[in-house]
Amino acid sequence: MLKVDGLNQYYGGSHILRGVSFEAKLGEVTVVLGRNGVGKTTLLKSLMGVVPVKTGTVQLDGQDITTDTPYERVRNGVGYVPQGREIFGRLTVEENLRMGLAYKPASTPIPAELFELFPVLKQMINRRGGDLSGGQQQQLAIARALAAGPKLLILDEPTEGIQPSIIKDIGRVIRMLADRQTMAIVLVEQYYDFAEELADQYLVMERGEIIQRGRGHDMQADGVRALMSI
Repeated sequence: MLKVDGLNQYYGGSHILRGVSFEAKLGEVTVVLGRNGVGKTTLLKSLMGVVPVKTGTVQLDGQDITTDTPYERVRNGVGYVPQGREIFGRLTVEENLRMGLAYKPASTPIPAELFELFPVLKQMINRRGGDLSGGQQQQLAIARALAAGPKLLILDEPTEGIQPSIIKDIGRVIRMLADRQTMAIVLVEQYYDFAEELADQYLVMERGEIIQRGRGHDMQADGVRALMSI
């Protein structure tokens, strides 16, 4: 579903991403791990077109999207849940969800499935996003990204600052979405146990490069936890 080849990115004179290449397959969760500052968020912003890539290519479902704008990528089937959630605090839950449908006709209904995945959102449909707890805001951010039915879902550290009970709920939803075989999921995460539980494929980054990769069930044998603490 996603093919990244030879991605290089610079900030000023700093070489942030160094020849990053990988594939994310339909029905799989690809987990990107690494310490702070190794380029994980820059990689996701490059996949979304928030920052232009210097060299390399990004393909979605066989289509080259390297030079597409972020809104073109959304139209082509990319859903993005940024670090820190970035929901609209002054808008209601319903209005936030409708933002995920912004490029579709105004009459397009909010998919009922979103309320099945995250029942709390239905209970709080008229509440302002800023009045929700951190965990509820994260669920709202994920639902907003899912509203348009993406082929690729990108999540940047969805467990950050979230209570354990909601982390479990989010993990359950991510696994369910992958198992449906309708989308590929790329998950950047620092919480090792959460990543190991969900990963079909893992990538470990260091200084802008992928230094190790493998299958999720091999993470313990491959010593991935130790790599994250070096």
